[in-house]
Parts: sequence; structure tokens; C-alpha cells
Amino acid sequence: MMSMFCYQCQETAGNKGCTRRGVCGKTDTTAGLQDLLIHLLKGIAVYAEKTAALEAEIPHEYGRFICEGLFATITNVNFDEARFIEMIRRALALRDRLAAHFTSVYRNVNGRDFAEALPDCATWHADDPEAFHAKAREVGVLATGDEDMRSLRELVVYGLKGMAAYADHAAILGYESDAIYSFMFKALAATTRDIPVEEMVSLVLETGRMGVETMALLDKANTATYGKPEITKVNLGVRNNPGILISGHDLKDLEELLQQTDGTGIDVYTHGEMLPAHYYPAFKKYSHLAGNYGNAWWQQDREFAAFNGPIIMTTNCIIPVKEAYKDRIFTTGVVGYPGVKHIPDRPAGGAKDYSEVIELARKCPPPSQLETGTITGGFA
Repeated sequence: MMSMFCYQCQETAGNKGCTRRGVCGKTDTTAGLQDLLIHLLKGIAVYAEKTAALEAEIPHEYGRFICEGLFATITNVNFDEARFIEMIRRALALRDRLAAHFTSVYRNVNGRDFAEALPDCATWHADDPEAFHAKAREVGVLATGDEDMRSLRELVVYGLKGMAAYADHAAILGYESDAIYSFMFKALAATTRDIPVEEMVSLVLETGRMGVETMALLDKANTATYGKPEITKVNLGVRNNPGILISGHDLKDLEELLQQTDGTGIDVYTHGEMLPAHYYPAFKKYSHLAGNYGNAWWQQDREFAAFNGPIIMTTNCIIPVKEAYKDRIFTTGVVGYPGVKHIPDRPAGGAKDYSEVIELARKCPPPSQLETGTITGGFA
């Protein structure tokens, strides 16, 4: 019996789709909560699009949340059901707040109440997890019956997930785009309507173009903040000091970790997608940025066990956590895993607090060496 359906990554079961448990380790329950969150993000988008049509301003809060929500549903980012329930509650609250704003603006502009029918994602209400789980079974990928329309809608959604990741990182560095947020509202809202296939194909192509613009925004954010990447040799060996391993894409997280570990005698190593951080000039002043440790994301279980010190996952790709390092791994940002400690978001104008990670590192032996030599990168 099919208890879930997910085909968003290239490694799905049988190259067709995961129907009982994700190849990534995602359970059917988690998959359902992700589907429900996306459903509600579409509801926010419906009201945002309608509000914008009245030439009313949409605060960036809504665009940022849609980016965070979509990012959290990408493969290997968040496996924590409790975190998704929290995000679903927040989605409902934000949607209803925006709905009230739209209703007020519409009445002021038109002199009457809004009376058009709205899609389920803009009207459904619940306040308990049991209702969330029940609704989740109704709103997944297969809720769209026509295969062609289903595929086109999902292409748009998956393209938006990629945009969301880039836009989220850029926003953390203070770079946001009204045009990008507006397109995300428009595209998500379009997936709730029955529109011609030709129009959906055009929307898919526009999603690709906007994805490139979002990548450009992130590149601008990174280079304006940390300098233009330089060709750099990165050490692959280890030192004799305790270490902290940081993985993912979030350069702001790395910057704050380096600042808080400066002068402590603790080295910081990058892992996976964090490798390019070595190429940015701003990070080269930190002598305790020791090098890169480990290889591909799917080797985490062996490599994280060998690292010996704490590990911070700032974005994807976390895999099911093993007992060998479960008490040494931390998540932050949109990442989550059941039973793993989560580092809260930074307060307004402040920095994330890595003190618990640093104290743990002091008690751990240096990392075990996996390889030696260097790797050259930074060609941008």
C-alpha cells in the first residue's frame, strides 16, 4: 500500500518515487507534514498575489517565510516532525494575518467585501497535530490527477525550492528582492488553479529564468560581504587541536563560528558544500580555519564518527544520524533531525550562540585523519 509519494530527488526508489519511506530516510509521516506545509505556503501565496494586484505592499516577512518553508522540504534538510508542526502553525497564522490584510484593502478599494471562491489551501483551518496528519494525506503530489499537469506543477514547485534556498541565504546577508518574492507568490498561486498546459509550460520556463536571477542575487550577497573568490589550495589533513566541523552552505554561520572560536585553540573544518568558503578573502584571516574534512554527503556516517568533535549542519545534506556521533551533532537554520540539538536563530542584530558547541569541542580529541594533501578551488 502506498503511504507516501515523493519523487523530488534523483535517487528515488526504482527511479520512480518513494512510496513507503524515502531513500533519504524520510518517513511517510514527515513527508505528509512537508506536503501540508507546502499546501499552506500556496495559501499564503494566493493572498499575497491578490494583495499585490491591489497595489498594496507585501512585507518581506511573507516572502522570507515561504523561502524558509520550501527550503525545509528539500531532500536531506529537515526530518524533524515537531519542527514541521511548528512551521505549519506559523504558516496558518501568517496566512490568516495576510488574509485579513487583503480583506481590509479589498474593502477599501472596492467598497464591498471580497466574495470569490478560494482554493482549499487558502481556507483550511485546524489547530491540532491529528488534524494536520489527516489533512496531509489529502494534499500531496498525487492530489493532482492529470499526470501532465501534475508534472508541470511539481517542476514549478521544485524550481521554487531551489530559488528558496538561494534567496534564504541571500536574505540572511541582508539582500532581498521584491521581484523574486513576487514571482514566487505568482508561481505558487498558479499551481492551485486549472490553467492551460501551454501556460504552465511558460511558467516552468519563467521559473528557470528567475532561478538564475536568484543565483545572481546570492552571488552578489556573498561577494559583497566576503569578497570575490580566489584560487586557493585547501588543506585536507588534520591538526592536533580539538576541532569543530561545519557543513552546508550558510557562510554567515561559518563567519560567526570563526569569530566565537578565535583564540580558543579550537580549529574549524569545513565539510561538503561549505568547502567554497575557503576561497573567499574574508575567511582567510582566520588561521584556525584548518581545512576541509571529508568527502561526499553520503559518507557522513563514517566520516562524522571519525571526526571526534562536534558537527554543525547549517543546511542540507544531513542523512539519518548514527549513534556514533548523535551526541556531537547540531542543526541550525532550516535543518532538523529528531533528537538532535538545534541552535536557535540569531536574535535581531545579534549572532547565533555557539557556546555549547565550543564547550563540547574542548572535551573532544582531535579529528582522526582521513586523507592528506590539498585540493585547489576558487575558480568561481
